[in-house]
Amino acid sequence: MSKLLNALNNQMSTVIDEARKCLVQVHNGRRGNGAGTILHADGLIVTNAHVVQRRSPKVTLWDGRTLPGRLLAYDEKRDLAAVSVNASGLPTMELGNGNELWPGQWVVALGHPWGVTGATTAGMVIGVGRPVEGLPFDGDLIQVGLHLRPGHSGGPMVDSNGRLVGINTMIAGPDVGMAVPIQTVKRFLKRALGSRAGHF
Repeated sequence: MSKLLNALNNQMSTVIDEARKCLVQVHNGRRGNGAGTILHADGLIVTNAHVVQRRSPKVTLWDGRTLPGRLLAYDEKRDLAAVSVNASGLPTMELGNGNELWPGQWVVALGHPWGVTGATTAGMVIGVGRPVEGLPFDGDLIQVGLHLRPGHSGGPMVDSNGRLVGINTMIAGPDVGMAVPIQTVKRFLKRALGSRAGHF
């Protein structure tokens, strides 16, 4: 059993180390730092609409560089925003399928809760579907039993293979976090940016 646990720990450590390279800090100039996720090596970043608040933020990469960001697209109903920075050769993750997650599957969420940079939290998927009544969101959400905190918003949610399955977005109680499935992110980018969104 100890060998199995060690192997699992090593695998998850590798997944988290790689995912952190695609995690950025997003500074909107007003309410502290949120998170963002690099989608393209040429500087395309996705985050939450509530993180940028229709501003062009500053973005700090994993290597410590802080660059001015340009707001490309904004969707308040799906809580998504696209930002670009003038950079190339940035690290990216393989994309998974957030809509194909199953209850009980382990996922990891990354962000900067309460100013702690690159923090991770893990939990099991509860389900994928329409959020509980009353949440201001249009579309399906990944619902996970984990602790998201202010600063996780906009960061990546990855599966045990290190694939990007969603973008952290909101809390629905002390032990339930929500993420926008990566399929919803793809549709948002293609609709908002067209050919500029690149290939997924």
